[in-house]
Amino acid sequence: MKILIIEDELHTAQDLARTIEQVDAGVEILGILKSVREAVSYFRGKQVKLDLIFADIQLGDGLSFEIFRQVDIHIPVVFCTAYDEYALRAFKVNSIHYMLKPFNARTVAEALAKFRELKETMSPELPSYQAIIEMLNERKNTSSVLVYQGDRIVAVKLEDIALFFIKEDVTHILTFDRREYKLNKSLEEMERLSPGSFFRANRQFLVNRRAIKDSSQYFARKLAVNLVVPFEEKITISKTKVTEYLNWLSGH
Repeated sequence: MKILIIEDELHTAQDLARTIEQVDAGVEILGILKSVREAVSYFRGKQVKLDLIFADIQLGDGLSFEIFRQVDIHIPVVFCTAYDEYALRAFKVNSIHYMLKPFNARTVAEALAKFRELKETMSPELPSYQAIIEMLNERKNTSSVLVYQGDRIVAVKLEDIALFFIKEDVTHILTFDRREYKLNKSLEEMERLSPGSFFRANRQFLVNRRAIKDSSQYFARKLAVNLVVPFEEKITISKTKVTEYLNWLSGH
């Protein structure tokens, strides 16, 4: 079986390739593509002998669905995604298999098994991605979150939020004008609603790019993140996420 990976995070792509090869030694990984542009260039104007594609949804230059809208590709796709069940319903309607991040050997094996199971009955017609694109764009366009202020519920714009953080097992937000509110959502939900402009430093903090004053070396090859607003707790980036953080900070 010949497989192509489309993923803009090289470490994640390499980890996925190794996991696929561990699950099935007969698989051949043909390559790793890192962007919509690179993938379109790869497929355009030539015949590619390929059985299956593993593709991340959110690439650095757009949604991977754009690849299949620009190029006529009749190859089944396993989408790797961090989106919740609300978005995943669209994948099921369109008969697209998906694999939630973070993946592991079991979920990769399930994806390959699902592919083999459906291989004989797969329709040559390309699925329609429009419903999914509209849904994801709608979520990306979310501009405010609802927070609790005593007995009141207040809408706070995402652009006014410096930091999401966990305190006493409850999600809180800190605004640029130094107001703090409780939020009835998880950090994972907020991360999905604010792609690009916020970075998940660790399990406890989700930081707005505009809130970062600077970063400094910290113990054990970590980075400490210093904010433009006062905040007592130390926010650190683990050594395994430093490269990802610096790329995000620089806009790559």
